[in-house]
Amino acid sequence: MRCGLRAGAIVLFILLCGFCGATVWASPAPCITVTPACAEWISVAGQSSRLFVYRTYPLNTRNESITRAFILIHGGSRDADNYFRAALAAGFLADALSDTVILSPRFASNKGSSNGTDCNDAIAGDEISWVCDLKDPDSWRSGGPAIGHKDLTSFDVMDEILRELANKSVFPNLKAIVVAGHSAGGQFTTRYQMSNQLHEKLVGVAISYIVGNASGAYLDQLRPTTGAYPAAAGAPGYTQPAPSLAFAPFADARNCTTFDNWPYGLKNRTGYAARFSDDQLKKQLASRPATYLLGEYDILPLAGFDASCPAMAQGPTRLARGLAYQKYVNERYNAHHKVVVVPLCGHNARCMFTADVTLPLAFPKP
Repeated sequence: MRCGLRAGAIVLFILLCGFCGATVWASPAPCITVTPACAEWISVAGQSSRLFVYRTYPLNTRNESITRAFILIHGGSRDADNYFRAALAAGFLADALSDTVILSPRFASNKGSSNGTDCNDAIAGDEISWVCDLKDPDSWRSGGPAIGHKDLTSFDVMDEILRELANKSVFPNLKAIVVAGHSAGGQFTTRYQMSNQLHEKLVGVAISYIVGNASGAYLDQLRPTTGAYPAAAGAPGYTQPAPSLAFAPFADARNCTTFDNWPYGLKNRTGYAARFSDDQLKKQLASRPATYLLGEYDILPLAGFDASCPAMAQGPTRLARGLAYQKYVNERYNAHHKVVVVPLCGHNARCMFTADVTLPLAFPKP
C-alpha cells in the first residue's frame, strides 16, 4: 500500500512537472528585433489611416504573462527603430522583457509643413503622415492633426494604443502603463499627460508619464527667472545672481509676442488640446503623475535644440527648462511631480532610459 502511494505520488509529481514545463514552453517569447516581425499597425476606429508601431508582443493575441506596458516616444528625428532598441535595452537591464509589452510608435512624415521643412520618411500605403516641423503648433509632438485628416490627431492615436493595451481580453493581467518620451517625444508626453481623456477611465490600469529632457506648456504668463534653477543648469560659463522670485511675468513679452502660444503656453491651442478648457488642462496636469527625467549634462544647444524666443523664455538649456517647469507646476499648481537628474547623461535617449535611476520608473512593480 505504501509503495503504491509512493508510486502514485511520483506519477503525480511527473504530471505536474510536465504541466509546468508545458506552461513555460507555451509562454510567448518577446520579439526583440527591428524587423516587420516585431511591428504592427494601429488604426483608430472609423479611420482607414494607420500608424506603424514596433512592439515586443502582439497587441491582438491573448497574453496572460503581461503585467505592464512601456511606451517610448521618439524625438524629432522620428527614428522609432532606434528608440525601440533603447527601450529593449532598458527592458533587458530591468529584467522586464518577459512580463512587459514594450512599444515604440513612429510619427512619420514626408510632407513637412507650410514653411518647407524637409521630411522624407518612406510612407507605406494608408500610413498617417504628420507635420514634422516641431515649431509648428500643428506638429505631432503637440497633438496636431494628421496631414489630410484634420479630425485625427497624434494624441487620438495614442489614445487608441492605450485602449488596446487596456483590453482585458488580450492582456487580462496588465496593471500599469508608462508613457515616456525623449526630447520632442518628451514634449509629446507632457502635453499628452495634461490633455488626454483616458487617464481616469482605464479601470484597473495605472498610467504614469516620464518626460525626458523636455519642457512643457506653461499655464499662465509667468516664466522662470534664474532663481528657478541652479547655476549649474545654465549655459556653460554664464552665471547671474539669482533674483528674489523664481517666476515672474515674462520681461520680453513685447518683443516675443508668441511666448504664451501653444505649445509653449495655452493660448491659441490647436489639435487635440483645443477640445478642452484651460481649467480642465490645468487640473489634469496637476493631478496626474509625472516624472521629469533630465540629463545632468544636457546644457548645450545641440541635437535640435529649440532656440526660438518662446522656448528661451522657459530657460537657457534643456536641464534648466525641466528643473524650472517641475518647480513651477508643483509650487504654483500644487502638483506632486518628480524630477530625476540622470548622472553623466546629456541629450541621449539610450543613456537616459538605461540608467539605473530610470529603470524603476520605466518598469514599476504592479
